[in-house]
Amino acid sequence: MKYVQLGRTDLSVSRVVLGCMSFGTPLWRDWVLDEDESRPLLKVALDAGINFFDTANVYSSGASEEVVGRFIGANAKRDDVVISTKMFYPSRETQTQMGLTRKNILSSIDGSLERLGTDYIDLYQVHRWDDLTPIEETMDALREVVQSGKARYVGASNMRCWHLAKAQLVARQQGWDGFATMQNHYNLLHREDERDLIPFCQDQGLGLIPWSPLARGRIARAGSAIAQTTRSDDDAGIQNLLYGAPDDPVLDDVAAVAAELGVSPARVGLAWLMAKGANPIIGATKPRHIEDAAAAADLILSDDHVARLEHSYTPRPLAELPWDMDKNEDPRLKTPELFD
Repeated sequence: MKYVQLGRTDLSVSRVVLGCMSFGTPLWRDWVLDEDESRPLLKVALDAGINFFDTANVYSSGASEEVVGRFIGANAKRDDVVISTKMFYPSRETQTQMGLTRKNILSSIDGSLERLGTDYIDLYQVHRWDDLTPIEETMDALREVVQSGKARYVGASNMRCWHLAKAQLVARQQGWDGFATMQNHYNLLHREDERDLIPFCQDQGLGLIPWSPLARGRIARAGSAIAQTTRSDDDAGIQNLLYGAPDDPVLDDVAAVAAELGVSPARVGLAWLMAKGANPIIGATKPRHIEDAAAAADLILSDDHVARLEHSYTPRPLAELPWDMDKNEDPRLKTPELFD
């Protein structure tokens, strides 16, 4: 495994990040693995040299953090791994709260620390932008989290470029560091952030840790008749909206480059992101998913390969997450049962 410095932080991280949304309890989502099924996959990742684990307090209603925390506590030295988690949505300790308010941030960090079984979180991220809370309140609360020693750095996720720029401006005006990373939606089938967000992050030295690097598995299945997964079946309509038709020509290019190099399409998709300077967050429900991703860190694409992978791309709608505050889809009135 290769390691790089994450943005301008002092964190040395594996080129591949293990996303832990699929670890927790199937009571939350049908495709999620329980703790007994999750532990072997976490061990495969650790043995492959992956030292960066990403979760969120909303995943499996907190059970993901518990699974990750117990595994790391039993199998690794705390200082040898990098743990990142996220907050925004209601959690066990904030069942009637949502957003980036001071109250939600300060309550959520304590809940995550307890579930993860650690004294500090390496990277504490906000899951998305909050139109209803002044960004000054948010950045001040995040500054307090870092100052208290509960988190080493704070990161952003799922923001427009102007959102991130506004947050960073507010922080810098007060002499604070602001966000150190951006976790955005970026892959060969969804490259809209190349217009402004990614150049801004690169200019400002933010680490890039994109989610869904294989477009919910579409890139991994390029050129084959591999069956859809339970998760991909659940959101097929969203996939078509975000990534184009199932026979999008980008997938043909991925399959052709993979065949030429004698590797899987998944390795090609991940290697392309690494060539862009990103540390992709991979999801896994089988050991081979992790092994393939780890091998991608050693795959070097030529300039010609990169050009071939990019030339068929067409613009996509921007990705939106569930519970869109702009549409008043506020779950504060209807989600306590998630935490029973």
